[in-house]
Amino acid sequence: MSKLAVVMTPERAADVCSPQTRALLAERFDVSWAGSDLSPEMVADLAAGSDVLLTSWGTPHLNKALWADGNGPKVVAHAAGTVKKLIDPAILDEGIAVFSAGTRIAWSVGEYCLASMLTLVRRLPQLDQALRAGGWKQPQLRGGELAGQKVGILGASSTARALITLLKPFGCDIVVYDPYLTTERAQQLGVRTGELDEALQCRFVSIHVPDVPETRGLVTRKLIEQLPDGAIVVNSSRGPAVDQPALLEHCLDGRLFAALDVYDPEPPKFGADVLAAPNLLLTPHVAGDTVDGHLALAGYVIEDVLKWLDDGVRGPSFVDPAVWAIAA
Repeated sequence: MSKLAVVMTPERAADVCSPQTRALLAERFDVSWAGSDLSPEMVADLAAGSDVLLTSWGTPHLNKALWADGNGPKVVAHAAGTVKKLIDPAILDEGIAVFSAGTRIAWSVGEYCLASMLTLVRRLPQLDQALRAGGWKQPQLRGGELAGQKVGILGASSTARALITLLKPFGCDIVVYDPYLTTERAQQLGVRTGELDEALQCRFVSIHVPDVPETRGLVTRKLIEQLPDGAIVVNSSRGPAVDQPALLEHCLDGRLFAALDVYDPEPPKFGADVLAAPNLLLTPHVAGDTVDGHLALAGYVIEDVLKWLDDGVRGPSFVDPAVWAIAA
């Protein structure tokens, strides 16, 4: 029986391991569970002799020294998002299989983006505010619809693909800007490719790019100025991708609407005008954070780990070394 070490605190394990996943682990592996003190020494002890490491948020960086003798774990399964701060990419070159639950978290993010679009296009925050202030019908706040609208998506990441799936019933014209997205793959997704300026001329814009040098400052002040009046911008990816001051200026003057879950810097320090703006939906970097989603994370990666160990099959959570440089 393969040995698996759960390299996360008991509190985190309760967050990402459902009862069903715990039962599966006990059935398929000889399992060791970490304590509350995740010191480097404890991590090294857990890794020694283990075939699989199950990690999550709070797991210390896995130093490549764990694999120095050639007998380190053969699999790292990360019940969280990006693994870029967790592992040294050198271990991928040594044939270590790495899995990430980022593609499962993507579904939660996709739901957040869809909910934000619908909330803002129907002017729900403004109508809520008016009712709480004693008002009733507000003809000047009549909302619009998402159905049939043109949607620009920046980046064809897993979160973008989740949103694309969720948008299908709305019959939107979806334009995706991503230098790495081929026409063939776009057709498979049911979208079309477009240049950055075209994507930013849509009524709805959703940002899904990784934080890499090429994407920092991607959405410039000039591009923001070209957005159509009443456009809705959703950023659930990375704050540095957008000229935040420029976007806020256009929201404060009432021209644009925005749902922001990420900022530059984090946490943000906004003035009273931004905090009171009813056309801004502000959340604290929680687009992928749901009770249901978190409980599914360990099971999601372990399912793919078992397919890998049993049949050598790469599931959706497999981290492909070939795309490490452009991955989130």
